[in-house]
Amino acid sequence: MRRSKSSPTDEATLFVFFNEIGIISQLTSVLFERSLPDGLNSSQFGVLNWFARVDSEASPGRLATAFQVTGGAMTNTLKKLADKGLVKIEPDASSGRKKRVTITAKGVAMREKAIASAGPMLQEIAEEFSVGKIAKQLKELQKIRQYLDEYRYRNN
Repeated sequence: MRRSKSSPTDEATLFVFFNEIGIISQLTSVLFERSLPDGLNSSQFGVLNWFARVDSEASPGRLATAFQVTGGAMTNTLKKLADKGLVKIEPDASSGRKKRVTITAKGVAMREKAIASAGPMLQEIAEEFSVGKIAKQLKELQKIRQYLDEYRYRNN
């Protein structure tokens, strides 16, 4: 849905809005990574979480595109996850060159363990801020994320 042209004030407000989201993302990423179990890092957790949110299998290329990283960076992350038994990388049956990546039962359990490890931090935030107000904002943030996700494909 297209709206009328935005004013400089609207653009400034949107810039501040996205700047705040970026800062919040950076701060929470560092806090979350510190709580992750068993040497898991944020990138590795992100892949495990992607499987829970999006699809049960993917090619390394699809994952690299989803995370907007190079193929080499994704291959490195996937190798570390496979070495820990958290994902399985197999040849794609439809192509001898391509790979197929799936999360393992151990990977699903690790994702759950990682989320649980963030519990104390999340509990402290819940004590400080109204979870009800955050829940109301969540729907709008999800719409913005969906828009931006589609936007990146339109403008490549």
